[in-house]
Amino acid sequence: MKLKQYDAIIIGAGQAGVPLAKKLAKAGKKVALIEKRWVGGTCVNDGCTPTKAWVASAKAAWTVTNSAHLGIKVKNYKIDMALIKKRKDDIVLNARNGTEKALDKISGLDLLYGEASFTGEKTIAVKMQSSTKHIKAGWIFINTGTETVIPKIEGLEAVNYLTSTSILELNKVPEHLLVLGGNYIGLEFGQMFRRFGSKVTLIERSARLLGKEDEDIAVEMQKILKAEAIAIHFSSEVIRLKQKEKGKITATIKTGDEEKKVKCSHVLLAVGRAPRTQILNLQNTGVEIDKKGYIKVNNKLETNVPGIYALGDVNGGPPFTHIAYNDYTIVYRNLIEGTNYNTDERPVPYCMYTDPQMGRVGISETDAKKKGLDIKVAHLPMARVARAVEVGDTRGFMKAIVDTKTKKILGATVLGEEGGEIMSVLQMAMEGGVTYDRIRYCVFAHPSYSESLNNLFMTIEE
Repeated sequence: MKLKQYDAIIIGAGQAGVPLAKKLAKAGKKVALIEKRWVGGTCVNDGCTPTKAWVASAKAAWTVTNSAHLGIKVKNYKIDMALIKKRKDDIVLNARNGTEKALDKISGLDLLYGEASFTGEKTIAVKMQSSTKHIKAGWIFINTGTETVIPKIEGLEAVNYLTSTSILELNKVPEHLLVLGGNYIGLEFGQMFRRFGSKVTLIERSARLLGKEDEDIAVEMQKILKAEAIAIHFSSEVIRLKQKEKGKITATIKTGDEEKKVKCSHVLLAVGRAPRTQILNLQNTGVEIDKKGYIKVNNKLETNVPGIYALGDVNGGPPFTHIAYNDYTIVYRNLIEGTNYNTDERPVPYCMYTDPQMGRVGISETDAKKKGLDIKVAHLPMARVARAVEVGDTRGFMKAIVDTKTKKILGATVLGEEGGEIMSVLQMAMEGGVTYDRIRYCVFAHPSYSESLNNLFMTIEE
């Protein structure tokens, strides 16, 4: 068996793998980038890019139906799901093709389409359409991401269920969408399809939505979804599914000791994600994984095997595109530029693209209290934000957690129009050590959403 030697092998052309491959090749390294499906990873192909394209269409539909109070009355409108899908597909293809063309132009970089598996500590077999290539390298970077968890439900295998990937192929609006899971994916798709015209029922196993967020955020989000006639069943689970040929699906929902049946046309699984590590044959490398299959790494993203790294979702860190990208910057700079960066204390901002958005960075009020921190909480309803009033959307609120003594901002959550953008302003303040008392009297452009940060911190009593 002939082994082709590379300086670096990258498994997975996601948001860490692609830029890392480019930079290593431009630094003079011989690089192999292996991709099983499409370049761009989940983000470009069935995550951020396509879903946010659909969120924009759903937002337009909601705006049309909620514009009467602005003096704009629309008698009727039509949802063209086929056109919505085509627009999304065009955006995805443009991004994917652009990435592929850029990779093809880079000298020293081989893009291999196939399935990778380890045959030894630093050797890999790439199973391609018509052949298998065997390659090796001193550096190996795993960027294979995660996939939808398929729960064990009686009758599920006989139902044409949807995942966050397959739902993006729909060109007709579901009559009744049953969503299993009340976190970020489930809420985004649930609200989206409700706005497209589907009846939506959401099943959540816990007693509330958004288990990682403060309870007041979860309660406010529940109010927003309820206002859009989305039915939510808490402390519930689907224990049985049954479908007659291609007809309606009957779901048996258990809440406590009670069971009831709900008929729907489509079922979306959104109960969690699992790492794509099974097909890698990591036992041949000695790389350690945890009980859930995530690859264990240190704070410099290196596994227990020197020279093998895991980037992005597959290492069990925060499951966000921007974190995967930051992973790439850390390993590249450390290996090529001789720096000493690590993942300790890095900010983890994120945004859920429901409407309104929920932007979050830093510690929550709940976690701060659990840790016994001496904090104050700033809280401002969007109804007191001038820009929100003028735009006509006062749903939600913003809050910030601050250290009583140092006056530094420890965390913030903004559930409101442009919540992610407002949160980013607060993140910049956190990065620069700008205290809340300074922001209270900062001069912001009027009328802007960020200007409301003045009023937010004026709610803190000295």
